[in-house]
Amino acid sequence: MGVWAPAVGCWLLLYWGAVHMDSPAAQLTMPMSDWSAANWLAVFVMWAVMMAAMMLPSIAPMVLCFANLNRKRGEGGRTLFFVAAYLTLWAAFSGAATATQWALQSEGLVSPMIVSTSAALSGTLLIIAGVFQFTPLKTACLSTCRSPLGFLMSDWRDGLWGAWRMGLRHGLNCLGCCWALMALLFVGGVMNIPWIAALTVLVGIEKVAPRGLCQEDARASCCTRDGGGPFEVAL
Repeated sequence: MGVWAPAVGCWLLLYWGAVHMDSPAAQLTMPMSDWSAANWLAVFVMWAVMMAAMMLPSIAPMVLCFANLNRKRGEGGRTLFFVAAYLTLWAAFSGAATATQWALQSEGLVSPMIVSTSAALSGTLLIIAGVFQFTPLKTACLSTCRSPLGFLMSDWRDGLWGAWRMGLRHGLNCLGCCWALMALLFVGGVMNIPWIAALTVLVGIEKVAPRGLCQEDARASCCTRDGGGPFEVAL
C-alpha cells in the first residue's frame, strides 16, 4: 500500500471535517476569537493531516524506489524512517501555518473558516506564488523532487539515522518548491476540498512533468533491477 493508504485516510478525514463542520471536533478547528489550548491543538492537527494528504501522493515514486532498494538490502525499516522524517518536516510547517493562521485571524485578515477576507492579502499571496514559480530556488528544489534516482545517488546515507536524514532532506526540497502553493490555502480556505484537491493535483503535475516519477532509467535500475548494492544499476 505504501504511502497511499495513509494518504487516503488523511483525505477521508479532511472530507469528514468539511461535511461535518457543525460537529464539536470540527468546530475546534474554527475558533472564533480567543484560541484555547484545544483550539491550537485541533488547528495544528488539521494542518498536519492536510499536509500529509497533499504531499504523500507526490512522493510515491521516491518511496517506491527507496523501498525497493532497502528491500534488496534487507533493511525494510529504513523506508518507514524516511517517510516519518518527511512527515515530521511537514508537521513543522503545519506548526508555522497554525501560528500564521492565528496572526492573520487576529488582524481580521482571514475568517474562522480560514478564508482570506482581504483582497490585498489574497492578491499578495497569488502574486508571490506566481513569481516564485519562476525563481532559481523553485527550479533547483523541483529538479530534485523530479529525479528519485538522482536524489538517492547524491544523498544516500546508511542506517536508520541515515534514512531519517534523507527523509528530512527530501522534505526540505519539497517544502522549498511547494511552500508558496501551500500559502494559497489561506486564499481558498482549508475547508474547501476542491481547492485543496486542485493544489494537490498541481503539486503532482509539477513533480511528474516533464521528467518526474521514476524515469525509464530509474525504473530499470532502482525500482526494478535486482542487485547487491543500492547503486548497482545499468545507466
